[in-house]
Amino acid sequence: MSKGQKTAFVTGITGQDGSYLAEFLLSKNYRVYGLLRRNSLPSFGNVAHLRHELDFLFGDLADPACLSMYISKLQPDEIYNLGSQSHVHESWAQPIATADQTGLGALRIYEAVRNVSPKSKVYQASTSELFGETKISPQNEDTPICPANPYAAAKALAHFDAQVYRKSFDLFISTGILFNHESPRRSPDFVTRKISLAVAALKLGLKGSRIPLGQSGRPVISGGKLELGNLDAKRDWGFAGDYVEAMWLILQHDHPDDFVVATGEVHTVSELCETAFSVVGLDWKKHVVVDKEWIRPTETGPLVGDYSKIKKTLGWQPKVKFQELIEMMVRSDLARLS
Repeated sequence: MSKGQKTAFVTGITGQDGSYLAEFLLSKNYRVYGLLRRNSLPSFGNVAHLRHELDFLFGDLADPACLSMYISKLQPDEIYNLGSQSHVHESWAQPIATADQTGLGALRIYEAVRNVSPKSKVYQASTSELFGETKISPQNEDTPICPANPYAAAKALAHFDAQVYRKSFDLFISTGILFNHESPRRSPDFVTRKISLAVAALKLGLKGSRIPLGQSGRPVISGGKLELGNLDAKRDWGFAGDYVEAMWLILQHDHPDDFVVATGEVHTVSELCETAFSVVGLDWKKHVVVDKEWIRPTETGPLVGDYSKIKKTLGWQPKVKFQELIEMMVRSDLARLS
């Protein structure tokens, strides 16, 4: 490590956010360490193209001894906790695992920092799902937290403990309450990527084994149709590449705090479909059907963020607009499937 070079320890580095953050930190001349689960076949996910520029450490958020060992050894300047079971739909099927990875995993990091590296700055990835079935719109840092699913409940534990450890032990633990943020690197199990993949597959006329699959192993289109849940669900969608810059700025602030990161614009899933299908000149209504399996037991929102605090305090604001984001994702999947 060169003199004066900062070090960052990133959990969830192989995911969408982790990959964009890794690229951003490398551009800032950080030495980046990423926590990686050891599998029988090594998988570097979205950071495969960076594997020779990053330092990987094998471990798990479920193992406090492992986390303490690495954090003690590295004494990182910054820790970004992006690791979690982050799929809302899946959290209903795996509530215990979600609570352990997403909620207790963060707490294990706070404990390790408190005990072995109290000068490390910690970024905790919070989420707009914290606000649940709120009637307050838009939501900001003072909006009451009211989780509506196991994933949000686990994130609430991590969020509240970040505040408790910050105040009780004078630790630099900040949270970014990120609203939905997407990219071509998004998992196919999230609605934006599921839609962009389906649009590309339908445009290219793919059939049978050539139809792309989600992580669940289910095809993104079935019988020539895209199956979705609540088309009236409202979300605030931004670009993940913009949001990782916000994460970094949050840790450059002179004191720890909580910040909403959003675009301030709200769109429905049906608007998302219309925008995506229009990129390739298709009528979305002819290709989309509602499947009750994808409708959540409790729906959140409408979720739309007020990012005025981070704009005023840190000078951050989103760059990529909704239309640009969806077009980027569709064109990326067209190229990938072609």
